[in-house]
Amino acid sequence: MELTGLHILLTYQCTYECDHCFVWGSPRQTGVFTLAQLEEVYQQAIDLGTIRAIYFEGGEPFLYYPILVKAVGRARALGFQPGIVTNAYWAISPDDALEWLRPLVEAGLSGISLSSDLFHGDAMETPESRNGLAAAGQLGLEASTICVDPPTGYRDSTRYEPGAPVTGGGVMYRGRAAETLIEGLPRQPWESFTVCPYEDLASPSRVHLDALGNLHLCQGLALGNLFRRPLKQLIAEYNPATHPIVGPLLEGGPARLAQRYALNHQAGYVDACHLCYSARQALRARFPEVLGPDQMYGVKT
Repeated sequence: MELTGLHILLTYQCTYECDHCFVWGSPRQTGVFTLAQLEEVYQQAIDLGTIRAIYFEGGEPFLYYPILVKAVGRARALGFQPGIVTNAYWAISPDDALEWLRPLVEAGLSGISLSSDLFHGDAMETPESRNGLAAAGQLGLEASTICVDPPTGYRDSTRYEPGAPVTGGGVMYRGRAAETLIEGLPRQPWESFTVCPYEDLASPSRVHLDALGNLHLCQGLALGNLFRRPLKQLIAEYNPATHPIVGPLLEGGPARLAQRYALNHQAGYVDACHLCYSARQALRARFPEVLGPDQMYGVKT
């Protein structure tokens, strides 16, 4: 595995509570990075020697704006390319958006992705995303939008490259979506989900890291905890075949995961993520070290 991207979940908290959210973001969520923890992460990333880009996500990272500006500046000073993913709630006017973005650009921000769809507003192009894109353009900052289509049923997984960040398309039915958006949608036979279509679990190039230290191969599916064991050690020791969840997924997708542990399951699921997330929910008590934390499964903490 050569890890080149680290996506830091600066906080699980968010201004929104979107039905499609992988991490159950909401104003009531807990878990926030401190500057001291971020510094430890940077040093571990330097020690690993392969990470080039560090993205700050959430939740909503702009909720902790002074920490975000400091974190971006420190990441740039250490030689990383820093980026941000945000819902753009702060871009209430073009002038306001400029004021929010200018300190980040001065700190060394490389790029920003703005969520813009019907989960975040009344139109696919929200006024906030429009303001944010305009301000980014004025500041010479590379910017893009993340647009997730309203739920219509089965997501065409053939359109997506495993391991690539989600930038659009239909809903993936994991996280909150697996509980709030599935009613009335068409389903496929459970045994048809024989691959994980979205994540490169065998050799991921990017992972997510939360403020509790959990290193996520997929949201809620952990490689380990870098506050307990160093990142370099976690990467060196990762064996996909012997991982209790990844192993079955590589053998035969979510269907194999359900078979391996003789799980009770429904006849059909909306997509592979729906079956996988449901199976992982059932297995959390058995494998708490790799299926967590509670924040990723909608458990109030």
